[in-house]
Amino acid sequence: MVGEVQRLRPSRQGHLYFELVEKGRGDQIVGKLDAVLWRTDHQRVRHQLAQSSQEIAESLQIRCWGRVDFYGPAGRLQLVVREVDPLFTLGHLERRRRETLAALVQAGLIERNKRLALPEVSLCVGLVTSQGSAASHDFLASLAESGYGFRVFFVHAAMQGREAEGQVAEGLATLGDLAAEGLELDAVALIRGGGSRTDLAAFDSRRIAEAVARCPLPVLTGLGHEIDESIADKVSHSAFKTPTKVAEFLIERVALAERRVAACEQALAHLGRERLARAERQLRRGARLAQVARLRLQAAAHAVAGAARGLDRISRRRLREARRAAAELGRRLRAGAPRLIERQRPRPERLARRLVDVASGRLEVTRARLDGVERVCHQLAPARLLERGYSMTRDTADKIVRDPRQVRPGDRITTTVAGGAFESRVEET
Repeated sequence: MVGEVQRLRPSRQGHLYFELVEKGRGDQIVGKLDAVLWRTDHQRVRHQLAQSSQEIAESLQIRCWGRVDFYGPAGRLQLVVREVDPLFTLGHLERRRRETLAALVQAGLIERNKRLALPEVSLCVGLVTSQGSAASHDFLASLAESGYGFRVFFVHAAMQGREAEGQVAEGLATLGDLAAEGLELDAVALIRGGGSRTDLAAFDSRRIAEAVARCPLPVLTGLGHEIDESIADKVSHSAFKTPTKVAEFLIERVALAERRVAACEQALAHLGRERLARAERQLRRGARLAQVARLRLQAAAHAVAGAARGLDRISRRRLREARRAAAELGRRLRAGAPRLIERQRPRPERLARRLVDVASGRLEVTRARLDGVERVCHQLAPARLLERGYSMTRDTADKIVRDPRQVRPGDRITTTVAGGAFESRVEET
């Protein structure tokens, strides 16, 4: 008989009670049968399943054999299970795993989370796991022992069973929404302790895989399985075997950044010491140059003082010489000026006579030119043209008609001739 395990209830006596459910389209239950594994059979079946890292768990598809029995105290039929086929469950899980992987590849989600940038110093971490679990304790203890200032924002989610898929997906979505609203998160750790393959079946589900792939923050998985890699591991940013390994990875990144900072600090200190020593050497050299400059300045000051004294003596001598030369020149001018004035007195009269002669000649030339222009204008006057037999016609706007197209039939025109003017009407153009 084949069905899905639901309402799994182990008893203190070692028996295992559950319901075997058959589902149709849309996960609608079309059949259900109570089932039980008595203690002896339970121990044997559990041992057989453990050899392939399996165990009977919620929502697991199994194929089993047994007999139908009537349970009198409850008045119902129940299936007494004797055997469970481990290969059937493994095949079902593997088929669902392959289908999920194919869907993720088609949707382009396998590498999506891996492409997100993980900060070198990831001190603000979101944590999705079961509250109070060993995985949570190991992860938080490792971060606390590192001595670094990690801040962890915890979201509880069941890590196995019927509620695991929904709670893990909702936990990742919650942290993504908080980051979008301004919560400073560098990454998300999705961790759980070890378990069987059936315990980890939820992390092969499409819902969790899509939640990991679409998370806006890098997701680090540590699902506690040393052998198998879940689909959640495949789509995560980085996958580790255990929660402690996730914590160690985060710690090592911070430690590496710290070492880089320390190395930069040492390099800067070394560079600073070198530059300080170079500056001290330059300062000492500058002091020596300043001393030399002071000595040269003192020598230059003495030279300038000597030059100033010499210049004062020379300027006084030159000034006395210039005064004597000016006095001599004044004396000579006073003596020679009357003779020069007497010699130059007739010159203005000669210049005036020359100016009158030149002006008279130019006036005669200009008068001749004007007479010629006057004769030309007289010959070209409109009255002279009219006397020669020409006429001049104007339209009603008193504009001269030069082209027949200026008038139309019926227009009145005025024609001027030598003896006077007359009006006429245009008949045809």
